[in-house]
Amino acid sequence: MLAELRQEHQQIEEAIMTLERLARGRGRRRGRPPAWMTTRQPTTPQPTAKKKRKVSPEARQRMAEAQRRRWAAARKSSGS
Repeated sequence: MLAELRQEHQQIEEAIMTLERLARGRGRRRGRPPAWMTTRQPTTPQPTAKKKRKVSPEARQRMAEAQRRRWAAARKSSGS
């Protein structure tokens, strides 16, 4: 029981020390956070990736034709 109390005491002391450090550094910091801040970070759910939109073959063909026309116009205006 004493060992558990000592361990809990140590955890409380570490938490107090961390809070004191955070209180000292009130302003916004620039650059990488110090090592003591990065050792324990709360786990947050990762954002899910957005679904990719599928392009139909017909739409892909229209896009390809439009790009060919743009390239042709660019070559025509810069070439001659």
